[in-house]
Amino acid sequence: MSKVSLKITIAGRTYPLNVLETEQEKVLKAADDINKAIELLSKSYAVKDTQDLLAMSALQLITRNVAQSKTETVMIPADYTSIETSLEALSKEIDSFN
Repeated sequence: MSKVSLKITIAGRTYPLNVLETEQEKVLKAADDINKAIELLSKSYAVKDTQDLLAMSALQLITRNVAQSKTETVMIPADYTSIETSLEALSKEIDSFN
């Protein structure tokens, strides 16, 4: 399998990733979903802290994923390793400013 280099932006920060070519579309969609969730949450609540918005978005997206998986008869587990790594790096970077 061939890998491709991507630059995804989550919460205004760009992250370089190397993903399998077959996973590229999923990773881009996941980043888009995260950004949309952050945008909706920031408009709906008086939360401005990026780390809080990321945590709330993660909870919202995973809850939705769990609910969908219960209704599906066959589920292939998603591999969010690269996104989790990027979110952990972002969280550490945000923590370093506090």
